Amino acid sequence: MSFDGSFTHSMKNELTNLLQTGRISKINQPYPNELILTIRAHGKSHQLLLSANPTYARVQITKVPYVNPSVPTNFTMIMRKHLSGGILTDIKQQNNDRVMTFTFTARNELGDQTKLDLIIEIMARHSNIILVNQADRKIIDAVKHVGSDVNRYRLLLPGATYINPPKQDLQDPFVKTDFADIEQLVKDFPNIDVLAGNLRKSLQGLGNDTSLALASFLHRDGKVAVNFQDFFKQFDDPKPTFSHIASNKINFTAFPYPDTTKNRFYPSLSELLDAFYANKAQRDRVREQGSVLIQVVKKQLKKNRTKLKKLQRDMAETENADDYRIKGEILTTYLNRVDRGMTSIELPNYYDEDRPIKIQLSNQQSPSQNAQRYFKKYQKLKNAVKFVSEQLNLTKQEIDYFENIQSQIELADPQDLVDIRYELEQGHYLRDHEQNKKKKAKRQKINKPEEFISSDGTEILVGKNNLQNEKLTMHTADKRETWLHTKDIPGSHVIIRSFDPSEQTLAEAANLAAYFSKARDSSKVQVDYTKVKNIRKPNGTKPGYVIYDNQTTLFITPDEQLVESLKK
Repeated sequence: MSFDGSFTHSMKNELTNLLQTGRISKINQPYPNELILTIRAHGKSHQLLLSANPTYARVQITKVPYVNPSVPTNFTMIMRKHLSGGILTDIKQQNNDRVMTFTFTARNELGDQTKLDLIIEIMARHSNIILVNQADRKIIDAVKHVGSDVNRYRLLLPGATYINPPKQDLQDPFVKTDFADIEQLVKDFPNIDVLAGNLRKSLQGLGNDTSLALASFLHRDGKVAVNFQDFFKQFDDPKPTFSHIASNKINFTAFPYPDTTKNRFYPSLSELLDAFYANKAQRDRVREQGSVLIQVVKKQLKKNRTKLKKLQRDMAETENADDYRIKGEILTTYLNRVDRGMTSIELPNYYDEDRPIKIQLSNQQSPSQNAQRYFKKYQKLKNAVKFVSEQLNLTKQEIDYFENIQSQIELADPQDLVDIRYELEQGHYLRDHEQNKKKKAKRQKINKPEEFISSDGTEILVGKNNLQNEKLTMHTADKRETWLHTKDIPGSHVIIRSFDPSEQTLAEAANLAAYFSKARDSSKVQVDYTKVKNIRKPNGTKPGYVIYDNQTTLFITPDEQLVESLKK
């Protein structure tokens, strides 16, 4: 699962075929470490994604839609100033390393033609995107500024001279012609894992999975040189592969590697990466952008769970209320046997004649005051039952509500976080976390639900948070349409925009309801469906909360591939 130098080689070839001679029409930076260049080439527009994300650094064409910030960053403005309208003239890879250089011809402020290099270094947490003037190698800007306090070897700051990453003393396998050293390694190390480790020490651009695959290839039939060349030729004619490896892990490769199962093939490397990274990167962005919301929800859950435990202890105490009443009554009956100063007494129990009752006393109170003390405790606990019961119900509702919000954040796209934030602000759970920004006077517009199309062409709408759910069910949907929701599990409201949906559409909509719920990773999820006319919202309840009747239940195992195929 590595975007190593060899995979970069294949990606460079794919991008060269698609983008070379193309013109930049748009430049956006939807997320802090990611840049998207819209390039018009060969009659088509392509979104080139350059990602310096510490976990998901990569280069690819992407079809995943992005929501851009309302105010562009300084880095975006500099990129637009220098690269807008530029022509892509060349794409190069540094040896077989994870460094790609996109060379553009553009016009400066005076109208003179200039050559600029946009360099992406794919190096985990050190990944970066750097714009360099080709003439003098001066850095115009970088998405991550690196000063001398972090890296003494090279500065990555505007105005500094760009220095290539330190060159490793390794061979480029794509230009290698002498294979004597490889043949010796194969002879010396018959163990695949050990051979793979030594190959990584000799050859540039091999990740763990690629080196293991190469080691298996070289051991096939003794023809080391032929096998070596055949292995790397496949990077020039890739068969993009999504595969399963040991321990239930998944992987992406330029072609099928040995010892992989359930291989799924894609038309291009970029489409492969979209399929592999879309969900992972999306979750990462949601965690990054929704960090405040996540902390607020965790805090509320912790507070309410602590409160619930205390209330349950209080409720358990109220179950002993009758014990206090009985002791008070027995003390009153036998007051003549009680002397002031006693700390306890054993008296006959006319509620259980076989077992006398022992009663604790205060030596500071009279016998009758001791009896009254027990009656007061009884009355206090009796009065508390109603209050504690109400508080228990309210606290359980709060826990259910925040567990639902937590589930919605986990399933959210970055744009859905706006609605969740607004809901928490309206409920006064989220105070001034936005650096004292003034609240907007006008009501915030709720984002539209996600749209899907069933196999028979019926539109299906899915709410992604409480505000979307409420608007979809209570305002958008027709009373004769069908509503679906997971049974007793937090999840999305789903509406089938048909008065009489087919069995297939019902099953597909139920799959969407199960997938967009807390039970996404479960099997045989119960999904209820009924007509919208059977849905009611009790007064004073939280956003998205409804009750319903006349439902039918389906059992569904969520299928991610089906969800993808239904996307509009």
